[in-house]
Amino acid sequence: MLVRDAMSTVVLTIGPTHTLRQAAALMSARRIGAAIVHDPDAGGIGILTERDVLNSVGLGQSPDSEPVHAHTTTDVVFATPTWTLEEAARAMAHGGFRHLIVLDHDEPVGIVSVRDIIRCWAPVRQQVPA
Repeated sequence: MLVRDAMSTVVLTIGPTHTLRQAAALMSARRIGAAIVHDPDAGGIGILTERDVLNSVGLGQSPDSEPVHAHTTTDVVFATPTWTLEEAARAMAHGGFRHLIVLDHDEPVGIVSVRDIIRCWAPVRQQVPA
């Protein structure tokens, strides 16, 4: 099975000057755990995850004033739609992260998460009533 079969195409792209609260509200409304951060001044594409927001709040930083760019991961490993799920899982395990931005011709087309991979590998079977 390939990344394109598992990835979410509901992709949220935010700017580096959004506050963490704004980013969290947008992520929550879409029920997603990561957002692509597009920052042309800093060299391109990064990622902000729910863990980044949690860590900031845990440090006592204000989500109302803390800018996304201060918490964006810019050293990103990207996947392609044609990677196997095994390749994606290996990259996540090796890098210690749970989300991969999926690029096709240098454009973001999705995000694949550990949860997406698990859903493909261990699908929930519907119980048939007796």
